[in-house]
Amino acid sequence: MSPEEILYWLKETDRVKLEELRSRADSMRRSTVGEEVHLRGLIEFSNLCSMHCLYCGIRKSNMEINRYCMSQAEIIEAVSIADDFGYGTIVLQGGNYDGLCAEKTGELIKTVKSRYSKAVALSLGERKLGEFSYWRRCGADRYLLKFETSDPSLDAALRPDNGTGYSIRIEMLKVLRRMGYETGSGVITGLPEQTYSSLAEDLALFRELDLDMIALGPFIPHPGTPLGRMFADGPDKSSEQVPNDEITALKCIAISRILCPEANIPSTSALGAVDYEGYARGLEWGANVIMCNVTPYRYRNLYEIYPNPNACWNVNQQHVWITDIIKGLGRKPGSGTGPRIRRISIMQGQSDSCELQNGLYRNCSSG
Repeated sequence: MSPEEILYWLKETDRVKLEELRSRADSMRRSTVGEEVHLRGLIEFSNLCSMHCLYCGIRKSNMEINRYCMSQAEIIEAVSIADDFGYGTIVLQGGNYDGLCAEKTGELIKTVKSRYSKAVALSLGERKLGEFSYWRRCGADRYLLKFETSDPSLDAALRPDNGTGYSIRIEMLKVLRRMGYETGSGVITGLPEQTYSSLAEDLALFRELDLDMIALGPFIPHPGTPLGRMFADGPDKSSEQVPNDEITALKCIAISRILCPEANIPSTSALGAVDYEGYARGLEWGANVIMCNVTPYRYRNLYEIYPNPNACWNVNQQHVWITDIIKGLGRKPGSGTGPRIRRISIMQGQSDSCELQNGLYRNCSSG
C-alpha cells in the first residue's frame, strides 16, 4: 500500500467503498494470523505518572484522581485469575512513573514466569535502557511503547514538559527489538490538530519499524484534562482534521493489517468504550487480539486514561461478553501465548552501559 493509497483510504467516507478496505484487511488477517483471537490479561497495576500529556486522565497534573499502586500479592492474585480464564499473556501496565522500582518490577516478572506458563508484556512508558535490559533478563517477552503521533509539532504540543519527543520513543523501540523483545507501538486517532497527512505517516512508520504489535484507538476526551475541556466546545471541523470517530479508527486497523500482515493488532478497549459493538467491529476490520482487564475492581475506575463505561464490568461478565463476541463472529479464542507468528532473528544487544543524553543515545554498544 503506497503513501497515496493510505491517504486515500483515510479520507474515504463512502461506506460501500470502505467495505472493499474492510474485506481486504479481513482476508489478509485470515490468511496470515488465522481465526484465533488471542486474549491478554491486562493488569493496570498503578496510575502514578510523571508525565503531563494533555489528553490523558492520569497525567501528573490531574489532582482530582486518587492514586494507587497495587502490591505484588494483589498483582499475582490478578495473574491467577487470568490463568483461570486461560489468557496466555499477562500485560503489566502503569503510568510513565519516574519512581517505579525496577528491581521490584523485575522480581514480579520472575515470579509470574516461574509460576505460570505465560508471556509477560510490559507497558510502562519511557524507561532507562538498563531497566529495559534488566526486565528482559528477568523474563519479560514484550514491550508496548506507543508514540501516539509522529508529527513533531503536534507531539510537542500534546506532551509538554516531558523532556523527550516521539523520536526518542522510536529509538527506544529499535533498542528494545535488539534486546530481544517483541515490540509494539501505536497512535491515537483524531487527536486535536492531527491531520490526515500526519496520520498517514504514522501508519507508514508501523511498517518501517516492522512492529510485532500495533495498538490503535480513537481519541476519547477526558473532562479532567486540558484537551477534554477544550473538546467540550466541539471538535475541529476543518477539512484536514482527523475525526475521533469509530470508523476512522477502524480504517486505521485495516490499513495497519495490510501494511503489517503478521502483527498482533488488538480491538482496543477504546473502541469498546465508544460503542458496545466496538470490539466486534475491530475484529471484523483486521484485529486478532483483545485485552481482558483483570485489574481488581476497586482500582479499575482509577486507571482512567479516558472515560470507559465498560470498566464497571466484573471479570466474569467481561470474559463471557468477549468470548460470546468472538464465537458470534465464527472465530475462536486463541491458545498459548500468541506471539507474532514470524519472529525475526535479532542479535542480543548489550545495553546496560547506554545512556540517554539530550534525546540521543550515547556510548551504546547495542547501536
